[in-house]
Amino acid sequence: MASAQQVRQRSVAGVAGLGLLVVVAILFLIDLALIFLWAPTELVLGEVQRIFYFHVPSALVGFMAFAVVAVGSVGYFWKRTAKWDRLAHSAVEVGVMFFTVALISGAIWAKPVWGTWWTWDPQLTTTFVLWVVYLVYLMVRAYVPSRDQAARYSAVIGIMGFPLVLLVYRAAELWAGIHPGTVVGPGAESDALDEDISLVFTFSLATFTLLFVYLLWQRVLVHKAEETVEELRALVK
Repeated sequence: MASAQQVRQRSVAGVAGLGLLVVVAILFLIDLALIFLWAPTELVLGEVQRIFYFHVPSALVGFMAFAVVAVGSVGYFWKRTAKWDRLAHSAVEVGVMFFTVALISGAIWAKPVWGTWWTWDPQLTTTFVLWVVYLVYLMVRAYVPSRDQAARYSAVIGIMGFPLVLLVYRAAELWAGIHPGTVVGPGAESDALDEDISLVFTFSLATFTLLFVYLLWQRVLVHKAEETVEELRALVK
């Protein structure tokens, strides 16, 4: 039976989660207004450039998620506690979602600009490989019968996959390709973006990051609840 303190903690967490969800929803409405009503139309690419405000934040938040996966995986090997495994597992689930959005939005952008939905450009190829690596992580979690084995195997993937994140981030600079180079973050030129475009992008990135925090938090809570149910079932048996 849950103690009164645990009940209060769950109640506070529920209210905080709802509050964060409301904040994220409001920020997304503001973000959409900025993207479609306030941000200037890019002179060369035109309206299709607005995909930039979805594509790049999704990719960067995906990178952030996979960094959390690496931290959680290292933490699991260090402490051997379930909370680190839950963190890594949840971050992969959310990260794959954001990276899928990045791949789809990139393809939508590429069709009118490059004349094709996909090309095996170094940046795109390495991004696809990274996406597959973390899909493999999820497959390991789904099909390895033992929870401990799944945690160990997936932690190895989470640690070994992170260097590929760094490679994808710098792929456009390391290999000549048609994908645009880095325009935000480390390695980007200081004046790569127009001031208004940079402002809207920053707001989009902050909004997507807060959404990531909310989804990660919720997935951690779900996995914790699933583990509790499994423990109760084991006691009943």
